[in-house]
Amino acid sequence: MVVIAAYRHDWPAAFEAIRRRLAAILGERAVRIDHVGSTSVPGLDAKDVIDVQVSVRSLADADPLADAGYRVFPAARDHVPPGAPDDEREWSKRFFNNPEGERRANIHVREVGRANQRYALLFRDYLRTHAAAAEAYARLKRTLAQEHPDLDAYTDVKDPACDLIWIAAEDWALASGWSP
Repeated sequence: MVVIAAYRHDWPAAFEAIRRRLAAILGERAVRIDHVGSTSVPGLDAKDVIDVQVSVRSLADADPLADAGYRVFPAARDHVPPGAPDDEREWSKRFFNNPEGERRANIHVREVGRANQRYALLFRDYLRTHAAAAEAYARLKRTLAQEHPDLDAYTDVKDPACDLIWIAAEDWALASGWSP
C-alpha cells in the first residue's frame, strides 16, 4: 500500500548514513552517490523510503552490494519518457533494496552519462528550485496514493506526470546552463 508522508527533516541524515555505507562497500566503483527522488526535495511529501542513485562506470560495479546483503531485483530498467532515446543502454540499471532490518531504501545503480542517470538528478534539482511544481507534484502523489494504493498502479499513473516535469526541467536546464 502506498502511503505518502509529510516531509521529514531527518530524511537528509538518513540518506547520509546510507551514502556512507554504500561508499564503504563500493569504494572507487561509485563515481558519485546522490540522494534522489521525493525525499531529496526539502518540503516535498513522499513515501518514507530513501531513494539513492549510485553512479558507476559499469553496472557490474554494483556487484559488491549483493555480497553485502542488499537485495537485488533482476532485469531492472527505467521507463522511457516521450521524446527520449529508446536505447536499452540509456535506461538500464541495477536495482537494490536495503538489507533486512535496515532503514527502507531504494538503491538505483546507473551508469554515468546515461539518460536515466541525468533524469533522476535533473528531476530532483528542478523540483528543488521550483516550489510550485514541487507542491503540484505532492498534491498529485497524495491523490494517487488514495485512489491507487497498489504500488504498481500508483507508479503507472505517476510516471507520465514525472515525464511532464522532466520535459519542463529539460527546458530549464538548457536555459539555466544546469549540468549534473
